[in-house]
Amino acid sequence: MPITPSIIKSIESLIEIEKSSVANMANISALLMAEANYHWVGFYTVDEENDELVLGPFQGPIACTRLRHGLGVCAKAWDDAKTVVVPDVNKFEGHVACSSHSNSELVIPVKVDGKVVAVLDIDSVEFNAFTRKEIKVLEKIVSKLEDRWEG
Repeated sequence: MPITPSIIKSIESLIEIEKSSVANMANISALLMAEANYHWVGFYTVDEENDELVLGPFQGPIACTRLRHGLGVCAKAWDDAKTVVVPDVNKFEGHVACSSHSNSELVIPVKVDGKVVAVLDIDSVEFNAFTRKEIKVLEKIVSKLEDRWEG
């Protein structure tokens, strides 16, 4: 089931008084997983000291713990500071296969003061799983998280 705009009010109520970004990422991941038929939903946060993305709150099977620049969809979104949609991960050069069941992927950067601090990563077993409408809703959810971000 695709994510619809009605989920935004639920997200707002979940995070409106919580200051912890970790808690907010955890609840957003749980709600997105409960509402949609995704394979994996979660966040990677920027580890500035090691210049890597490190696994944060997520829902789904075990995931890659650390991701480097230049490898995979998450790194592409981090490096470019833009949403990356991959309809078929098998055709994405340098794809990091944390799960062999993932066939499409969406990664949205979380930016604070113009700097990427995390990424929302969503994997689907379906090819071409993300509609334009759904992507816009998910980007709006990320903007709500950005507004509440505590570093």
